[in-house]
Amino acid sequence: MAGAEGAAESFAPNAFVRIGADNRVAVVIKHVEMGQGTYTGLATLVTEELDADWNQIDSVGAPADGKRYNNLNWGPMQGTGGSSAIANSFQQMRMAGATAKAMLVAAAAQSWSVPTAEISVSKGVVRHDASGKQASFGDLAELAATQPVPDAEKVTLKDPTEFTHIGTSLPRKDLGKTDGTAVFTQDVQLDGMLTALVAHAPRFGAFVKSFDAKAAKASDGVVDVIEIPTGIAVIAQDYWSAKVARDKLDIEWDQSQAMSRSSEQIMKEYRAQSKKKGSVVRNDGSASDALASADTVIEATYEFPYLAHAAMEPMNCVALVNKDGCEIWNGEQFQSIDQMNIGKLLGLPVEKVKLNMLFAGGSFGRRANPASDYLVEAVHIAKAKMGTPIKLVWSREDDMHAGYFRPAYVHRVRGGLDAEGNIVGWEQHIVGQSILTGTPFGQGIKNGVDHSSVEGASTLPYAISNIRVDVTSTEEKVPVLWWRSVGHTHTAYSTETFIDELAAKAGQDPVDLRMKLLDGHPRWQGVLKLAADKAGWGKALPKGWGRGIAVHESFNSYVAQVAEVSVAEDGKFKVERVVCAVDCGVPINPDVIRAQMEGGIGFGLAPALFSAITFKDGKVVESNFHNYQVLRINQMPDVEVHIVPSTEPPTGVGEPGVPPIAPAVANALAAATGKRYYSLPIKV
Repeated sequence: MAGAEGAAESFAPNAFVRIGADNRVAVVIKHVEMGQGTYTGLATLVTEELDADWNQIDSVGAPADGKRYNNLNWGPMQGTGGSSAIANSFQQMRMAGATAKAMLVAAAAQSWSVPTAEISVSKGVVRHDASGKQASFGDLAELAATQPVPDAEKVTLKDPTEFTHIGTSLPRKDLGKTDGTAVFTQDVQLDGMLTALVAHAPRFGAFVKSFDAKAAKASDGVVDVIEIPTGIAVIAQDYWSAKVARDKLDIEWDQSQAMSRSSEQIMKEYRAQSKKKGSVVRNDGSASDALASADTVIEATYEFPYLAHAAMEPMNCVALVNKDGCEIWNGEQFQSIDQMNIGKLLGLPVEKVKLNMLFAGGSFGRRANPASDYLVEAVHIAKAKMGTPIKLVWSREDDMHAGYFRPAYVHRVRGGLDAEGNIVGWEQHIVGQSILTGTPFGQGIKNGVDHSSVEGASTLPYAISNIRVDVTSTEEKVPVLWWRSVGHTHTAYSTETFIDELAAKAGQDPVDLRMKLLDGHPRWQGVLKLAADKAGWGKALPKGWGRGIAVHESFNSYVAQVAEVSVAEDGKFKVERVVCAVDCGVPINPDVIRAQMEGGIGFGLAPALFSAITFKDGKVVESNFHNYQVLRINQMPDVEVHIVPSTEPPTGVGEPGVPPIAPAVANALAAATGKRYYSLPIKV
């Protein structure tokens, strides 16, 4: 995969477009491609305004440069996350394409001595119909480079009615993943490169007391064994040699301050805390008075375990440190932060930390780490081996034992109904670790509230006059990180199953109740109605089947899902069918949107049905896919995705497909069994 610096540069009108004499157009993508389709979506925006031929477009990864490639939603920082790639780039990439087109047209007008207004561009060909002259972009590239860059206010973007690429399912630009030509970090091979593995502490909070590396150093292929702040690094000619030698290390760990609790102990404490008051997140009306005077009050305590990211490509990084600076090869999600952390470690300005952006084999938030954990680890090793490229590899077992996790949470929810079945009060207390605490993002915590812990609950749109939401942020030694959809992964479950339970208690249809409570929220109602209609809500199901619905907004996209489940007499159940409706504003590429909804559903079904990270005596019990199960292909339900037509600005689709699936399944199970399910993974 060519990087931006390798792209043809006969004509480079801005940071995002490169056109060569060979007529290839390189679109420089500032966001990492980790399966979410950003190399396709952002290239589509440029292609649309440039009027290029899709087949002449190449997507290339941008170098780390926060000044040119910052995420416009995040301020002066380059990074990918929060389903923000399309949302922050929509106008920017269109402007880049339109500007380039204006300069190509100016070049043609100069060359042919005709007015620019008489020139048209279509499918990568510039034409002057009156004279019959035409030229390719490549023919005009050199002359276009001499044209003045037009002021932004003089560049006209297309009216949406003129779109020919946006809204169509163009083939993806990361198809090299299907034939093995796509380059991931694991594919990087450099002259003299060595491979490193690190022995990490068995419990979080432990550190090396002493170690004996004699046997490891004597192992075949081993070059060196060194201590770094996070453990003992074995450096070898290849992965297997490093793995074998690491197993021979004799390390004494100081575990006096290490994590020692079990998951059940943590949950027990969280359950107790959930019955107290926390930091107030939202306080509409008086929930306590409303519940005190309610005709009926129901209460539920929800439990959500720690979760691993479990990306298909384990964490890895290639680092080279020499007298000139540091060079990194990686699927980068947090370029600016990684540059800063590495520069701080080496005492270098960020400009001396060069990052080569590669594909990432999944992330789900794991590669967006404010501490740059595995990158910094790689640089520590590379610093000790100046001039030698080091490929650091964390096996999946390494990451599941010593990595970062979605925090565990307990939610206590109380709801009240009046005699007519109206919801009169709602109280929710969320207890769990803050993701932001101790990170550069911690300044976003206000009055004890980390909004990433409560998003989705704090913004509950239902028309309930009296709502109070509290949060208690706990302190554990477990490293935590955002996980695909972040707080919405647990808040959607508690809010959407509890509203369903209230509907049942009130004797109301769950779709009708939601529609009533969402009056004034047309985009919520739109996806809810579309999903219900397409699923045949209300139609009879076979015996033993149940149908459930959930609707949720995350990252400014609206998703409703209807799940159908079958339950056997022995209690085993299967998710048979999911109907999904999504409103993400202007749909850039319907096929990518469908893929993200399908992928989100499969991803979200795993923690609903199987996945959990548990602790016993302070150690992580799970280690790989055999005991941290993710959804397998034969467990994937039939999925239908319906996209709401929209003229609203486009939003993201990488994450919003995840939150509604677990509550939709739980509600379907409740319909089939008459029982409610308050813990994930669901145990029927």
